[in-house]
Parts: sequence; C-alpha cells; structure tokens
Amino acid sequence: MAARMKERYLNDITPALMQKFNYTTVMQVPKVEKVVINMGMGEAVQNSKVLDTAVAELQLISGQKPVITRAKKSIAGFKLREGMPIGVKVTLRGERMFHFLDKLFNVTLPRVRDFRGISNKAFDGRGNYTLGLKDQLIFPEIEYDKVDKARGMDIVIVTTAKTDEESRELLTQLGMPFVK
Repeated sequence: MAARMKERYLNDITPALMQKFNYTTVMQVPKVEKVVINMGMGEAVQNSKVLDTAVAELQLISGQKPVITRAKKSIAGFKLREGMPIGVKVTLRGERMFHFLDKLFNVTLPRVRDFRGISNKAFDGRGNYTLGLKDQLIFPEIEYDKVDKARGMDIVIVTTAKTDEESRELLTQLGMPFVK
C-alpha cells in the first residue's frame, strides 16, 4: 500500500506539480516530510493509568511506539506540575508515514459518519496541515469493546511546501479527501 503511494508520488505527482507551479528542478517539488499524531490527555493528571491505554491505542494506530509528553510549566488551576505526563505523541517518517497516510485517506476517514470531506482551511500558512479527530474508534485497529473512553487526537502533516496552495495541491494529488 505505502509503496504504491510513494511510487505514485514519484511517477505521477512530481511531474504534475512541476508543470502546475513551473518548477525548474525536481528538488523544488514539495513532499511530505513527516506526520505527527498527538493525543493530549488532561485527565492523566488525576489518573496515570489513562496514559497506558492511550500509549497502547496510539501504538496500534501508528505501528510505532509513542513517547509520553510532559508538562513544560506548572499551572495551579489545572493541578499541574512541571514534568507531569500529560499526553502521548508519535512522529512517522518514510515508509510508515506513507502507510499511515494511505490508511487514513482510503480507510479511516471514509468511516466517519456523515463524511463529506475534510476542511480546506486547516493550513498554517507555511504548507502544513492539521486535522483533528474526535475519537479513535474510526481506525480499524481499535476494537470497540476494549475502548473505555473516546479520546481525540491531532494529526499534523508537515510538508516542504512554501505556501498553502502548493501543499493543498500535493495532498489532493496524494488522495486527501477535501470538501468539494
């Protein structure tokens, strides 16, 4: 699956982007650099076992062991001290990244109820795209019976594109289902 997406990028997408944006060399063509999946867990402050299930679920989804993120500052209002574990994240690159993107675009997102496409407005101005998901149940690896609580996650797709327009075109060519 992932090899097919990477091959399509090299053979079909690169020439199309070169022609559309008038690039002079192949090195100017934007490419997907990495995918970062992040789960912020505010309830981990009271219950540390929540973090273990989140790590297990994120490992199933991404195929890679996530790291635990810790608080940078103490915030008394949230009963949070510096260094406390408050989330998990995983960074995917290379083959695993293409495999995850292929699964996300073709299997996971179409499973969302009333899915009409994802927003065109979630670009950051520098060619990166952020997608927020409300629960982890839309991934086929997660078993419904074993989930104790629906947890959301952020998926950030980092590209080498200079503008949002270039990034949007790259992601559209890769198969990202944007709203028409």
